[in-house]
Amino acid sequence: MTTALLVAALLMGFFGSPHCLGMCGGLVTAFGLSMKDISPAKRRGLVATYHLGRLLSYSLLGLTAGVIGTAVLEPLMTSNSMPRILLGLVLVLVGITMLGAPFLTKLERFGMRFWQFLGPLRQKVFPLTTFPRALTAGLLWGFLPCGLVYGALLIAVVAHNPLGGAALMFVFGLGTVPMLVATHETVSWMRDKIGRFRLRQLNGMVMVLSGMAVVFVPIIMVNMHGGHGSAAHMDHGSSATMMSETNGSTHHDMQMDHSMHNMDNGSESMNHSQ
Repeated sequence: MTTALLVAALLMGFFGSPHCLGMCGGLVTAFGLSMKDISPAKRRGLVATYHLGRLLSYSLLGLTAGVIGTAVLEPLMTSNSMPRILLGLVLVLVGITMLGAPFLTKLERFGMRFWQFLGPLRQKVFPLTTFPRALTAGLLWGFLPCGLVYGALLIAVVAHNPLGGAALMFVFGLGTVPMLVATHETVSWMRDKIGRFRLRQLNGMVMVLSGMAVVFVPIIMVNMHGGHGSAAHMDHGSSATMMSETNGSTHHDMQMDHSMHNMDNGSESMNHSQ
């Protein structure tokens, strides 16, 4: 799990949090109403507790996704490039989803059925007057159907690293916290800025480009390196041939010089004998 991937998950959670607010706004309101008779200090503690439970729930989901990725994808990794290609494709998919494509709506429908199944258990945590109830509420909140969460889980799956998947989902959850704990005025300001500058779409585009870079840049580099290696091999072969020819010519010249020297010595000997 690289630092760049963790940063991507954090930004994904933060810039996607207006969507999270739309999905989770009713739940946050219900939690707040159940704590209306509690002192402000304890209320802050309960809010921190149920967000901690939500982050733990995301981490558990990320750990599970990493285990599934390890068990299912590992046998399919027939080459060293396959994990990188899968990760790049998922980043592109998640980025396009953040741009508005409804690719994960079917997963949301399936998640909604499971969320409704948890209805009786969710009712038992109200009102949120104790810390164990707040923690349980946060753990259940992690299963609220959300396409953004499912996108982050897909990244955790293809990373096929259980601990890395847990860390990725925890960091993703951290990115969503500011929007969900902010006051009404701050929420309006944050939503306005994120919407005005299209920061979610910008982050989606960055993820698309990052995914394409993960897939294609190493391939381009290998091809460039392969061409350079062939040229280097040709240069080395040419140099070796030139050196061999030079050495051969030098050796031949030395043999001719030696023969000429012997002939001169022979002539001198004949003159001396006469």
